[in-house]
Amino acid sequence: MAALPAAAHHSFAMYDRTESRTLTGKLTRFIPGANHAQLIFELIDANGEAVHGDDGNPIAWGVETGPAAQIANQGITVQSFPVGTVMTVTLNPLRDGRPFGALAGPVIKCGMELPSGGCTPETGESFGGD
Repeated sequence: MAALPAAAHHSFAMYDRTESRTLTGKLTRFIPGANHAQLIFELIDANGEAVHGDDGNPIAWGVETGPAAQIANQGITVQSFPVGTVMTVTLNPLRDGRPFGALAGPVIKCGMELPSGGCTPETGESFGGD
């Protein structure tokens, strides 16, 4: 029997790799993990205000990244991305429509307030990516 690479433990089949979404939000939770870290955030609009769903609650999304140690080497840590950080991510969403995806580009960090013109590579700092 051949040994499988460590990365083979997790299938990305649940993500739609043919679709990507770029979303901006405020970080509500950073979940470090040995295999995959997660960034949970609430969407914000062009004015920096929370986007609410039909139920009146803020719309929350999550994105799965690489292992915490790997993204830490790229500068993405609990300390560098505190709760409330405005960020933009590009992700491949789940196929089943739930608001979660796999990271498909850099994480753009824009501080604690949405910059004029939005959170973009020009107004923020890029971390990681493909």
